[in-house]
Amino acid sequence: MHDRVAKRFVGDSRPNTFRAEEESNRATHPVDIHVGQQLRIRRIHSNLSQTELGQKVGLSYQQVQKYESGKNRISASMLYEIASGLNVPVGCFFDGLPQPGSGEGAAIAPEADERIAYLATSEGRRFVEEVLRLPPKLRTRTLAVIQAIAGGEHKADED
Repeated sequence: MHDRVAKRFVGDSRPNTFRAEEESNRATHPVDIHVGQQLRIRRIHSNLSQTELGQKVGLSYQQVQKYESGKNRISASMLYEIASGLNVPVGCFFDGLPQPGSGEGAAIAPEADERIAYLATSEGRRFVEEVLRLPPKLRTRTLAVIQAIAGGEHKADED
């Protein structure tokens, strides 16, 4: 009897174990990373901590952290709740992604994700705020100086 129970237990749990192992070994999908970064940007823009957002939508700050990093995928219903808590449209989390069916689905540039992540930091926000205080002509000159410092060969109007 014990052997039958053990075999049944192993037989029943093994597929789930393999499924969980397969999922944990898979690379995080670029869209999940992008949505998480957009979530972080919107949360910071709303001046909310991870704890405060979590309380608004019934999550722990750890779960918000996992969503923002892309480690955990956000369900449609939770994304709707989060959008409501931040007073933003659900679609804003997908801004900047290629259109489905365009053939560019897997070609989400990691550099773009890095840029978004930087803009979500306090330093990135301060940088953008200070640049936006400059008159347009001075912004163009500032960009040229930054490109020269960074060793970039791009001109301001090429971007």
